[in-house]
Amino acid sequence: MSSRLGTARWWAFAPYATVGSLHLVALAIGATTVSAATKGLLMPALLLGMLVALPAVRSGIALWGGLALLFSWAGDLLLSTPGNSGFVAGLGAFLIAHVAYLVLFLREFRVRRVPRVAFALVFWWAALLVVLGPYLGTLLLPVAVYGFVLGGSTAAAFGATRTIAIGGLLFLASDTLLAFKLFWPDFALWQKDSLVMLGYILGQGLIILGTVLIARRRGLIRTAASDATPREFTR
Repeated sequence: MSSRLGTARWWAFAPYATVGSLHLVALAIGATTVSAATKGLLMPALLLGMLVALPAVRSGIALWGGLALLFSWAGDLLLSTPGNSGFVAGLGAFLIAHVAYLVLFLREFRVRRVPRVAFALVFWWAALLVVLGPYLGTLLLPVAVYGFVLGGSTAAAFGATRTIAIGGLLFLASDTLLAFKLFWPDFALWQKDSLVMLGYILGQGLIILGTVLIARRRGLIRTAASDATPREFTR
């Protein structure tokens, strides 16, 4: 049992790495058909990898991590819908995804106190609203609520592991860049679509990688403890 838990099934993430790479290449060369198709496959591939790599599928880790990925997938699809209604629906889906991540980080993964530096994200949130607020119009409130929850989940990631914290920061950087791309007039940046998705793909991947690492470590500890108990009784 111990050896089985200790053998990481990292090959399960190969489809996510492949789809992510294809998506980034398609964005870079302007292959819109391929980039649209691969974007819809990103989160299902990552969810599959997580479920295969986790030592136990029936767990709070799998539940909250799975919900975060499912609503991220819905957000990916909805944000591709033209018009404000699709944007707000996609924003709502990602908001639920970050609530799921908040529960995952605080309930399942909190291994240390959230460092004070994480609370600097309040200033990030306020600055984002001050800079983009004049251009948001009726979307100001939805963006403000989403930004607040995004900042909260990123701060909570600092209370987990370094891998998860880096993933959370990359996710936040991707969404920040996306906000400027969507709302800042004449926003110009080389390969901005590719940079947005690079941060998103790496961020989500590192969060789930950290999730699997914690789950497998806990599985090994529990297995070692259960293996030691009979020997203690037979002394």
